[in-house]
Amino acid sequence: MKAGTRAFAGLRTFAGDITAGFFELTHSGLALVGLAVTFAALTLVARPDLRQTGAEQLMGWLQERQVAMDGFAAEPFASERATASNPKALPREQEAVTYWLSKKYSVAPEPLAVLVSEAYAIGARTKLDPTLILAVMAVESSFNPFAQSNVGAQGLMQVMTRVHTDKYEDFGGRFAAFDPVANLRVGVKVLQECITRAGSLEGGLRYYVGAANLPDDSGYAVKVLAEHQRLRDVANASVKPKLVTAKAQPAAKTSAKAPAGAPQQDQKVALLGNF
Repeated sequence: MKAGTRAFAGLRTFAGDITAGFFELTHSGLALVGLAVTFAALTLVARPDLRQTGAEQLMGWLQERQVAMDGFAAEPFASERATASNPKALPREQEAVTYWLSKKYSVAPEPLAVLVSEAYAIGARTKLDPTLILAVMAVESSFNPFAQSNVGAQGLMQVMTRVHTDKYEDFGGRFAAFDPVANLRVGVKVLQECITRAGSLEGGLRYYVGAANLPDDSGYAVKVLAEHQRLRDVANASVKPKLVTAKAQPAAKTSAKAPAGAPQQDQKVALLGNF
């Protein structure tokens, strides 16, 4: 009986020693994990480059998992790249212009809001009326950022990309011609040069379309100035201009026709190539 009691007591002592050792080992292990986490956190705070690298690696791993599961990579920040914004967040004048253009040219108001806002910002810097800039875009491309004319003028403002490639260098190269904001900025620069060279707005528009040395510009300047006036009326809310929905066209034609009997040539290239 005494032997059994002693054996039981020994087992209880053994079990207690094991339990105590387990808790001590676990406590030490958790303490080590805590120290490791604290050290890692301090390292990341002191080394932003490591934090960035870690975040990129984690994002890469998550995208690989997404591709494996769905067949394509998720882009959580794609909306930040989208050239669109809420028109109602614009000043009243710009909002009115945005919705008027949207209705007339059958273009979504959200991407138009970005272009209108950009036109007003550039206009303030360049001393060009923003509604003139928008009028040029309207006549040139009907706000189609992928438009291309039969002579190679591209984008919203139908810039001759091969002539003005250098102007796109700050935007990543010639393919930026199809980025709406980049094309807008380059187009305004070309328009400024044309107006300066001609010495007048109407003359600058003739240079812009490549008809400075032709008998007429096929009514281009008149169209731009008429649209400019309509947009000014909308912006000023002085009158309610008659709205005529523009018909969609495959691409804007910006080169003026050569006089009858004259050899066909790329007039827009010849004129704007001198800038």
